[in-house]
Amino acid sequence: MLWRKFNGDKIKMPIAKAVEQAIIYESGLGNKLKVCIGTDSQVRGALTEFASVIVFLREKRGGFMFINNDRTSIKYSIKERMLEEVSRSVRVAYDLCNLFDKYDVDMEVHADINTNPNFESNLALREAMGYILGMGFAFKAKPEAFASSSCANKVV
Repeated sequence: MLWRKFNGDKIKMPIAKAVEQAIIYESGLGNKLKVCIGTDSQVRGALTEFASVIVFLREKRGGFMFINNDRTSIKYSIKERMLEEVSRSVRVAYDLCNLFDKYDVDMEVHADINTNPNFESNLALREAMGYILGMGFAFKAKPEAFASSSCANKVV
């Protein structure tokens, strides 16, 4: 996976190393961090584009994020696409969770799934919530899931 910063700078090291460096740097400045991981997608013609983000929130001091974009020609139903978004977020969270434990950083996985049953994405809510919670991660859905519904949405 190729990651970049919001300003477009490519992250030229493994993402775990970049995340660890960010945690160490921010902790050294006295910042208490919380990390939120989310994914959003858009269908554009025959392609589905995904954007996954790792959002670092500094308590009372703003935040920053790392971004990964990916495209596929796989055709998804709305439920399949929502669950693919969640799966991508869970993979990132799983790959990094030992770092968050090591440095005592709270982490949440955000799903771009509406809690209102009148929206199509709600079809995947139960499975997504079960998957995320079953992996031992904190879970947020819309409207609280800003990492996926706002941050990833802006870069997909």
